Amino acid sequence: MFTLNLHLYTFLLLLLLLSSTATAATQPPYTPTDHFLLNCGSTTNSTSSDGRNWDGDTHSKFSPSTTTTTTTTTTSTNPSGAGVPFTTARIFHSPFTYTFPVSPGPKFLRLYFNPATPNFSTSFFSVTAGQHSLLTNFSAFLAESPPLSNLVKEYFLNVKNTPKLDVTICPSPNSFAFLNGIEIVSIPEGFYVRNENVDHIPLVGQNTFFEIDNNTSFETLYRLNVGGNYVPATGDTGMFREWYQDDDYIYGAALGLLVHRNVPIEYTSETPNYSAPETVYTTTRTMGNLSLFYNLTWLFPVDAGFYYLVRLYFCEIQLEVTKENQRMFRIFINNQTAEEEADVIAWSGGTGIPVFKDYVVQVVDTDGRRSKRYLWLAMHPNLETGSQYGNAILNGLEIFKLNNSDGSLAGRNPDSQSIKPPPYRASPEKGKSKAFLVIVAVTGGVIGGIALLSILGILVLRRRRRGKNSKVKQAVQLDLQVFR
Repeated sequence: MFTLNLHLYTFLLLLLLLSSTATAATQPPYTPTDHFLLNCGSTTNSTSSDGRNWDGDTHSKFSPSTTTTTTTTTTSTNPSGAGVPFTTARIFHSPFTYTFPVSPGPKFLRLYFNPATPNFSTSFFSVTAGQHSLLTNFSAFLAESPPLSNLVKEYFLNVKNTPKLDVTICPSPNSFAFLNGIEIVSIPEGFYVRNENVDHIPLVGQNTFFEIDNNTSFETLYRLNVGGNYVPATGDTGMFREWYQDDDYIYGAALGLLVHRNVPIEYTSETPNYSAPETVYTTTRTMGNLSLFYNLTWLFPVDAGFYYLVRLYFCEIQLEVTKENQRMFRIFINNQTAEEEADVIAWSGGTGIPVFKDYVVQVVDTDGRRSKRYLWLAMHPNLETGSQYGNAILNGLEIFKLNNSDGSLAGRNPDSQSIKPPPYRASPEKGKSKAFLVIVAVTGGVIGGIALLSILGILVLRRRRRGKNSKVKQAVQLDLQVFR
């Protein structure tokens, strides 16, 4: 009987340990001290599709009761519906301020808009938060073409010397403003601005440093899980960031190769476990065996006339790369060299150890209109150092617009037509396209199924883009026969 009870006790203890381990595994690495979710225009509390609870702002303690506003139910261009907080909106015909009690320190402020609702196309307004101008004469309808029913604008702000954060919405003359939701979440000290006084970040192309301090505000423009899948807010590390796929930003037909390895990730004090979700570090886009014949390039539309912070996330997950100088590559930002000898192992200290690098680049306003320009990011192997592998990798990236000298982040509304990407050139030199395809045929059988699918994608895209070139058609057909 004693033996039976002992076994039962051991079994229950094991279940308890497994349960506590599972709970710990699902607990995000960072717990915010402040987190507000406000569903504008709603009279009740609601739960969004990701399980987060949103407070209705009607009679809310965060808004004044003396200002007259109206509410409306919004429509969606998404067949499945946009969901909370995009289903209701508050409409403002005069300046209106929400006041949130917050602790000092850095925050993400997210503004949620659903401009697909009829009549919202005539809405123009400005938004300020604290001392920072976030939007000026902004049209959410014109922000994307066609207008999205789930537009989110995210900002990084540092709250100092005050126990509150004021968010003010001000309609433009003869217009009105609207807002669907507000989110405020605190983020770890010293993460995006790493020095509490002044952070000196390399200024690309100018052989100097750019100073970012705790008075600097950012607007998040891009956050990508490079080579991986979409990561929702609830899949982040506690800051509720969304990480999107990078496929839409790859320039040209050279897509590179997607690699996923379930290697253990070893975080450090420099790159803590809340820096990015683990899936960002265990997936990557590389250049494969064809790397000498192209640059791996991404293009990002941005507003001219601002400086931009580019944060690149790296983690060496290919087990054959274990030493310094085995994989060395160049990093170019806006056709200027950001790194001549990028070496992830040298930066991080080993396989499975993540690291991120920050750079600032200026996008010059050449016409005085603050119109859209492309920010380029490109990588290419550097074999001049004796590197063993002619390749380059990237796991994730974030791009932030930095406020200008008067504290403003506001850009102009885009033109009715978005900027067009530059013409695609498969190779800068004649004859390289043919060599590129021949190497695909020779190496296709030995570089694995993932690589094969990626190469076939390159060939299909190239065929589509250069369909009038009969020689390329013949080469593609020959390669496809070899792969069979």
